[in-house]
Amino acid sequence: MNLFGLTLTLAISAALICTTEAMWWFLGAAYGTAQEPVEIPCKGIPNISGKQVRFCLKNQDKMPTVAEGAYHGIEECQFQFRGRRWNCTTIDGDQSVFGRVLDRASRETAFVNAILAAGVTHAVTRACSRGDYLECGCDRTHRGPPGGRIGIVPNSTWRWGGCSEEVWYSMELTKDFLKPTAAKRARTKMDRHNTDAGRNAVLHNMELRCKCHGVSGSCELKTCWWEMAPFRKLGDALKTKYDMAAEMAVERQRKGRIFVEELAPRYDDFKEPTTNDLIYYDQSPDYCTFDPEVGSFGTQGRECNRTSHGIDGCELLCCGRGHNTMTVVRRERCDCVFVWCCKVVCKECVRVIDVHTCK
Repeated sequence: MNLFGLTLTLAISAALICTTEAMWWFLGAAYGTAQEPVEIPCKGIPNISGKQVRFCLKNQDKMPTVAEGAYHGIEECQFQFRGRRWNCTTIDGDQSVFGRVLDRASRETAFVNAILAAGVTHAVTRACSRGDYLECGCDRTHRGPPGGRIGIVPNSTWRWGGCSEEVWYSMELTKDFLKPTAAKRARTKMDRHNTDAGRNAVLHNMELRCKCHGVSGSCELKTCWWEMAPFRKLGDALKTKYDMAAEMAVERQRKGRIFVEELAPRYDDFKEPTTNDLIYYDQSPDYCTFDPEVGSFGTQGRECNRTSHGIDGCELLCCGRGHNTMTVVRRERCDCVFVWCCKVVCKECVRVIDVHTCK
């Protein structure tokens, strides 16, 4: 077993002594501490379903990519919420990764499920494009005149060519790994809906790339192909979905001899959410104070923006408690120049700045 397999095994073993329930995205946290992506100990991952264990055993070669996708999803979550009261904090060594915050069926839980699913889909698609797997590779189905997908209008100046990224394979693979065997409870249905929205975000944000052909670059004809958008763009799109997430209500309905939980819009004048929207049904805490029972780490000590009137501003981020100001000296790289060939040389600048932190 190489260093990645050993690191992941040790991390999983250590996590077993924690009290918070582990989830599959623990693989992403372990990936961030490893050196080389290879073997994943399928039967050593606590609290994943039997279906996921079977998936892992069947797709052992793809599990490092699943872990990589989860890792990028966690990173993107922390970037998108860096200026919010809840900043997607992760807990080192905790097998739940995020603590108790995901116990609630909240907006935050919706976003985490979506961004992690998008991360896995994105990572597997990129691995397919690199030729890492025999089962997938280049999508060469687009031929002839363009049209019929994502609003592309036929145009005689270009044709399909090159190698489009094969997102359909990765979407199905991610679905197989994340989809529950049954969805009778509201929380399971919510999680499934949001992971589907995350996968869909990869598809619906595909970008058309083209290469010019002609004499002296005249671009008389172009060949075009589909590429995935940068993962940051997917994070931005899902963050917008988070801000506009649909609030649902849980309804118990009899089906035959059993009751099942269904989700419906909480308010009658709200339309049904689409498969691309995020949904939730629990209100979020305010995240102002430290409360591990609800997964809140509070905002005391967090840096805030004194001049901002947004959520990252000191008034809102500090929940009205006020802030402290401290003058600090920071050393930064500056005046960087490219030196032929092939390095970048920078000076070191000293900046004296005021840092504002929540009381």
